[in-house]
Amino acid sequence: MRNDPGLVTILAYDGLCTFEFGIAVEIFGLARPEFEFPWYRHQIVALEQGPMRAMGGIQVLADAGLEALGEAQTIIVPGWRDRAELPPPALLQALREAHGRGARLLSICSGVFVLAASGLLDGRRATTHWRYTEELARRYPHIEVDPQVLYVDAGQLITSAGSAAGIDACLHLVARDFGSQVANRVAQRLVMAPQRAGGQAQFIPAPVAQAARHDLAALLDWARQRLAEPLHVHELAARVAMSERTFLRRFRDATGLSPKAWLQHERMARARALLEGSAQSVERIAEQCGFRTVESFRLAFRGSVGLSPSAYRERFGEGQTSTGR
Repeated sequence: MRNDPGLVTILAYDGLCTFEFGIAVEIFGLARPEFEFPWYRHQIVALEQGPMRAMGGIQVLADAGLEALGEAQTIIVPGWRDRAELPPPALLQALREAHGRGARLLSICSGVFVLAASGLLDGRRATTHWRYTEELARRYPHIEVDPQVLYVDAGQLITSAGSAAGIDACLHLVARDFGSQVANRVAQRLVMAPQRAGGQAQFIPAPVAQAARHDLAALLDWARQRLAEPLHVHELAARVAMSERTFLRRFRDATGLSPKAWLQHERMARARALLEGSAQSVERIAEQCGFRTVESFRLAFRGSVGLSPSAYRERFGEGQTSTGR
């Protein structure tokens, strides 16, 4: 039985971004009878008093005021109502205090401008919607802005790109707390992929031939069935009848990743699933995921997940009894 994962507070304010707010409520506030362990407790925290108007004419009533941030294990900041508006000092101070006692802060889309104004992102890597990355870097030069990724996990601080990338970031946090199998089940209920590969580049408007996308989709499925094998760029390019140069360009356009990075992503996803759901040895899992030596697998896994394969299995395997946090 996993322990209580703690209180998640979701910030609400007049002019609230409805979709980003809904993402957080759906993932952290919805009842989860499919799980036999405690799910997150959640509260809606008001920045202002009284009913707050969200986009679309919706009114939101909160459960508590900013004082509730003092009890939160996790704080979600949806897209901010106006990037040019500095958030109230009381909110910024409450976020700094929460961070100081170890709470996790997750921003969705333009919510990063709230975290940036607090100073908590100074000297750290962060992201936001690709339309706002240049503005964020210009206004807050001490932040290392990454315009390519769907989200950045900097430990206590998680920032996500455009609105839907907030789902990726929230599911990533669920996986941190409970393991990828639980996150996958939450994603299934959302009817979406549990972990999207690639970054924002694949969503920035660009003229890419539809036939090429179709060919690459079939190629990706083919490659996923052969992760135990050495897969080289020249072989992948030949399967879709492209030159290596054209293939590399179209692959990055379609996925946001190089073939090498995409394969690493898929191999790590396979490894997590096997560690959680099977009793196979680490050596056997390394082989199935295409690693020549178990040492190289352990190094890659720790670099990707932050834990050794054995520690990950102990924490998230089917027989685990720890909190998962």
